[in-house]
Amino acid sequence: MSFFSPKLGIDLGTANTLVYVPGKGIVLNEPSVVAVSEYDNKILAIGSEAKDMIGKTPDAIVAYRPMRDGVIADYRITEAMLRYYITKSLGSWNIFKPDVMISVPAGVTSTERRAVVEAALRAGAKNAYVVKEPILAAIGAGIPIHESQGYMVVDIGGGTTDVAVISLGGIVACTSVKCAGNKIDQSITDYIKKTFNLAIGDKTAEEIKIKIGAALPLAEEESLTIKGRDYITGLPRSVDIKTNEIVQAIDSELRQMIKAIKDVLQETPPELASDIIDNGIIMTGGSSLLRNLPELVHKRTGVKASLADDALYCVVKGTGVALNHLHTYKKTVLSKKGF
Repeated sequence: MSFFSPKLGIDLGTANTLVYVPGKGIVLNEPSVVAVSEYDNKILAIGSEAKDMIGKTPDAIVAYRPMRDGVIADYRITEAMLRYYITKSLGSWNIFKPDVMISVPAGVTSTERRAVVEAALRAGAKNAYVVKEPILAAIGAGIPIHESQGYMVVDIGGGTTDVAVISLGGIVACTSVKCAGNKIDQSITDYIKKTFNLAIGDKTAEEIKIKIGAALPLAEEESLTIKGRDYITGLPRSVDIKTNEIVQAIDSELRQMIKAIKDVLQETPPELASDIIDNGIIMTGGSSLLRNLPELVHKRTGVKASLADDALYCVVKGTGVALNHLHTYKKTVLSKKGF
């Protein structure tokens, strides 16, 4: 690594992209959304500005997410998005190419990993390192990953739920399921369509999840008034919805996440399984902030679960720590441009 190269840690997520600069902290947190003009394929807006356009664009403009289920779905646009975020984080006067570390889901294939590295190099990185999300989430949550202790990390983002058991700086057992925040939003949309004959957008579904969503029924429910378009009359209409209805609506998605956790627990060697009972399950990622989710995990698996501090930022903080101590994490961090 050259002495002059700035360093950047990027959590390239399905829902949000976060950038961490060692010494400065998180310098950027924007939605992974790009707005493109249909006429000339030109990129019109990136990040928050583009997210505001979702569901509100005329035919000539499409706002879409170039990352799907944690991997690159649209290569050209991901590259443009990365270039924009790298430039924005370093300032346009910066003349040195940065060393970049990017997170990828645990179940990523070598082709998908190569796509991330190539996109980063073409977007202006000098070197690109790719690291699996559970490792970075564990580092960011302050877990001493190099000890001969078993720790279980569950990272629930927008596109994927990554579950991994980590010991001695590596992943012992892991799985990655394409069921996370976005699928929960989708099931809320479907439920409201079925129950109330009401069409709502993605942003409304996300708002319902954040404001009144929960993983277990609550004794004291909260309610929210939502507005949408009636499927039958085609006219705008509003309805009231309560927490326990949402719990019911997202049940099958939560079951899939719990199943992923159980699958990994079943693959875990007995010695590490006993460590996990002592240390509990550490939950990170934005979607793990769903009310009562750690309680649900505890109830279904019998292992106590707790939310990491700053759960949303664990992965990107982990990239920062790993970049600062790259020599220590060299073994964990895949080789440069690494496959």
